[in-house]
This record gives sequence, structure tokens and C-alpha cells, in this order.
Amino acid sequence: MDNSYDIIIRPVLTEKSMSGIENKVYTFVVDKKANKTQIKNALEKIYENLGIKVESVNTLNIRGKIKRQGKTSGRTPAYKKAVIKLTSDSKTITEFDSLN
Repeated sequence: MDNSYDIIIRPVLTEKSMSGIENKVYTFVVDKKANKTQIKNALEKIYENLGIKVESVNTLNIRGKIKRQGKTSGRTPAYKKAVIKLTSDSKTITEFDSLN
């Protein structure tokens, strides 16, 4: 994977993920094939103008939920989620400050 924006797809904006922002914990949907090192490097490259430093990356593979339409059933797409904790001396991601 060569582009950082191909690895970090979008932020997760749920009530639980928003409560972690004050502790510098952010949640993103990432590419299913990306590993923790690639996710860390991509996030630091995207926000290098802010000077953030990633302390830890935890990943979760989320299976798609079963949905039914009459007698036909299928699944929503599966995805990978990354919970990223920044170091204590790192700056916050400013895009999330207005949401909290």
C-alpha cells in the first residue's frame, strides 16, 4: 500500500468513540489488509503538520451483520477498525475538537 489515504478510510463517529477523544484515543475504519505498523505510519504521515505521535494501535476485524429482505438473507460488508492512542506529549487532532 503506497498511499496513506488508502489505508485510513474514515473516522468512526459514535458515542463511544467520541468519549475517548479527551484521552487522545481516536477510532478509524482502515483497510482490511493493513497491519498496525502501516496504520501508525499512515496516520503520522496524514497529520504530520500537526505533529502527532502514535503510542499504540489496536485493531478489530468486524464481521458484517446479517440482514434479511423477505426470505433472502445476506451480510453487510465486513471492515477493519483501528483504535489509536496518541502519546501524552502529542497534540490532538484538530478535526475532532469541534465535534466534542
